[in-house]
Amino acid sequence: MGDVMSNETKYELAKELGFAHKVEDGDWGNITTREAGSLVKKAIEMAEEEKTKQMTQKKE
Repeated sequence: MGDVMSNETKYELAKELGFAHKVEDGDWGNITTREAGSLVKKAIEMAEEEKTKQMTQKKE
C-alpha cells in the first residue's frame, strides 16, 4: 500500500479491524494475508464512499 495511503490511515483502519496491536511497531509484515485483504477492502469502501459524496456535492 506504499504511498497510496498514509501510515496513520492504515493504522486507524487496522484499529477498526482489530489488529492494530500487530502493527504498533510499524512492521506490517506481522499481519496475515486475510488481515491485509480486509484492510484493502475497507480502504476501497472508504474511497468509494468519498467519491460518491463528491459526486453528490457536484450535482447540488
